[in-house]
Amino acid sequence: MPSVPLLTTVIVSYNTRALLDPCLEALARACAPLGPCETILVDNASRDGSAEHVEANHPGVRLIRSGGNLGFGRANNLALPFFESPFMLLLNTDAFVQDDSVEKALRFMQARPDCGILGVRLTGRDGDVQPSCRYFPTPFNVFLGRTGLARRFPRVRLIDGPDWAPPEPQECDWVPGCFYLIRKEVIDKVGLFDPCYFLYYEEVDHCLATQRAGWKIMYTPDTSVVHIGGESAKADAKLTTGGKQIDRISMESAMLYFRKNFGLGTLLRHLGLELLGDAYLALKSLAKRTSGAGGYLRRMGTTFALASATAMGTRATR
Repeated sequence: MPSVPLLTTVIVSYNTRALLDPCLEALARACAPLGPCETILVDNASRDGSAEHVEANHPGVRLIRSGGNLGFGRANNLALPFFESPFMLLLNTDAFVQDDSVEKALRFMQARPDCGILGVRLTGRDGDVQPSCRYFPTPFNVFLGRTGLARRFPRVRLIDGPDWAPPEPQECDWVPGCFYLIRKEVIDKVGLFDPCYFLYYEEVDHCLATQRAGWKIMYTPDTSVVHIGGESAKADAKLTTGGKQIDRISMESAMLYFRKNFGLGTLLRHLGLELLGDAYLALKSLAKRTSGAGGYLRRMGTTFALASATAMGTRATR
């Protein structure tokens, strides 16, 4: 019988054909010293020929056609029936590993049996550091981050601290899903992603469940991954400034996350602070005579609409 691979890498692709060759080639180089490894690519009904390209040019990759755009978490879940390895790596098509990235990350996990999920140092193409070692969102720190008022509350822990990628390995609350190394025991106990999330917050939710089950979420700077960011999302909708997120989907995911994990009271605090934040930003825009006030007022309407459509965060809309 064939041996169980040390690592299964799962990649979800949605209209990112131009990135597939460099992503898969970099991964193959990084996995070469490790012995048997498996790569699964889930194609989310891409319209750019991504699936056909992988089928023709990467015969060693197991291709799963989702049949529709399932979003990030649900698409990754399709790989679970084929997963037997001790470790699973979730990798974005717009994330490019270094030659030593996978080996060093696995070595770290093998030396730390209390580490359930591991992330690494993320940089952009220009070398700028990206948030790599993150802390759980709360209604208040989300509000402070959106409004720019965080400097007035220096004791509040924000989602991203002053050092986005610390120089030493450390425990954190969650790591981004673009390079997300998971121990099999975690998946056996808590599963992978909650299918209620179409996009965003799925890894936050998963890291919280992993912590509650007794494992640590860790970050290591011993290796780095180049992450472009937002490549799949921008195929379908306008990205928000800076964060490169589709705002409405991100808003819905936040509602689902707070209601599921912390109850109705926390969701109500989140909704109240979302509305207050938009009102503050709209007034600030009017005071400065800029054109953004209308967008913030429309976002307030979206908050009310999503609260109703999700039955106060108890069901997904897509």
